[in-house]
Amino acid sequence: MGTAAAAATRLLLHHHAAAGSERHRAQQLRYSAGPFPLSLRSRSSGRDAAAGALLPDRVTPFSYGTDDDADDHPREECGLVGVVGDPDAASLCYLGLQKLQHRGEEGAGIVAVGGDGKLKSVTGLGLVADVFGDPARLASLPGPAAIGHVRYSTAGAAASLRNVQPFLAGYRFGQVAVAHNGNLVNYQALRSKLEARGSIFNTSSDTEVILHLIATSLSRPLLARVCDACERLEGAYSLLFLTADKMFAVRDPHGFRPLVMGRRRNGAVVFASETCALDLIDATYEREVQPGEVVVVDRRDMSVASACLVPHRPRRACVFEHIYFALPNSVVFSHAVHERRTAFGRALAEESPAPTADVVIPVPDSGFYAALGFARASGLEFQQGLIRWHYSGRSFIQPTQAIRDLAVKLKLAPVRGVIRGKSVVVVDDSLVRGTTSSKIVRLLRNAGAREVHMRIASPPVVGSCLYGIDTPSEGELISNRMDLEGVRREIGCDSLAFLSLDKLHGIYGNEAGDYCDACFSKNYPVLPTVPEPVVELEEV
Repeated sequence: MGTAAAAATRLLLHHHAAAGSERHRAQQLRYSAGPFPLSLRSRSSGRDAAAGALLPDRVTPFSYGTDDDADDHPREECGLVGVVGDPDAASLCYLGLQKLQHRGEEGAGIVAVGGDGKLKSVTGLGLVADVFGDPARLASLPGPAAIGHVRYSTAGAAASLRNVQPFLAGYRFGQVAVAHNGNLVNYQALRSKLEARGSIFNTSSDTEVILHLIATSLSRPLLARVCDACERLEGAYSLLFLTADKMFAVRDPHGFRPLVMGRRRNGAVVFASETCALDLIDATYEREVQPGEVVVVDRRDMSVASACLVPHRPRRACVFEHIYFALPNSVVFSHAVHERRTAFGRALAEESPAPTADVVIPVPDSGFYAALGFARASGLEFQQGLIRWHYSGRSFIQPTQAIRDLAVKLKLAPVRGVIRGKSVVVVDDSLVRGTTSSKIVRLLRNAGAREVHMRIASPPVVGSCLYGIDTPSEGELISNRMDLEGVRREIGCDSLAFLSLDKLHGIYGNEAGDYCDACFSKNYPVLPTVPEPVVELEEV
């Protein structure tokens, strides 16, 4: 979910490489010392200047400040859970959201259908356990159907309860709730049109646009309204809708963000962003919600129907789900995540070995399986040389570099017996700004490492994401500012290597074209749209 309006007005466009040398140059993006040119799409070429005025300084405006240097990864902004056909639907949603907490830690909510057919909502800021720490809050949500949502906040909305989902609204045909994972690249264009026609917005979330499109649609019944609304959306969206008697699960035609369907032994149908949430609540995984599909569950008879949302479009699943976001015990896009990560590490060892190394250690927790794959392929010892402390909370700005480094040691502690006197290969899933990696290198050297070799189990991140991942601006992406040697010197390691984009594609084989790799290649599958100019009526 792209929550702030600024996130959706970041009208980034990639100059697609045409062919030949241009395409070859695009494959070398990871060695570029500066950003590549970006342009804007519009229906008239004369609007570029006006569009440029809309550009904020980042794609997603999460504050990647020095107070949070110990967590230098992109952030998935949302997780979804829906349960229909179980008397404890809200409690099951609560448990599922706990399992998806890694997808959003700053806000959570559940909307449930009560016995009277009315939809009731509980939302709050903080972790799922904090929001629902009072048992009375869950107890206020009885009923056989519920949807839940976790999110990360963005700039201007960090303390805003009104941006926490699911959103619940009433319109002339009843109540409807929606939970959204993704980002709409035409949000600002849609919002401008709706506001010009009199719509009033209460939040800075692109998700609210969807409710307005449903309410203003002339189609009947609600399924037709949902389809009508979604046909006007561009970008990434996995959606759960809840009404008094139905639940709708929707996935965008490109399938950017994951959404799976399962079933409990009592026949209850469950939807979730990852299969790990199904496992927790004893639901058996059945299948993905397909790109461009709407699945409708009628809670009155538990019938399940499927409809095609829009004509088929090329599949573009987010490869970063496999690299970092999803839990390793999940199945995402029909692949076991831990197997993908092990394969990334194995390929990295084949492509960029460290022949003088003694031991391989992961950056916990997400680097574990890649490091394991690297160690197995290299024939090197695998050890847990860094221990992550999960209870330190956020590390706020400290006055000196020495004190900031001590704060990092709260979160990552070296195991000296594993490291001292050794040539160490450190495997991480990705490298974004480089702040964490440089601190890890210093940490290992101070613990007695003889050499430190960084290996990154993904290509260099050179582009910001438009599709629901919170990444820094391109100016903050270290691989977009420096070549490989410059990054190595900045981090301070003895050697540095990334998994190449070609090698990543080779792991997926014939499926490589089904994945979005825009953060590595700047080949954006769906391009943002400039809002059309509207005639404003003056108030008198």
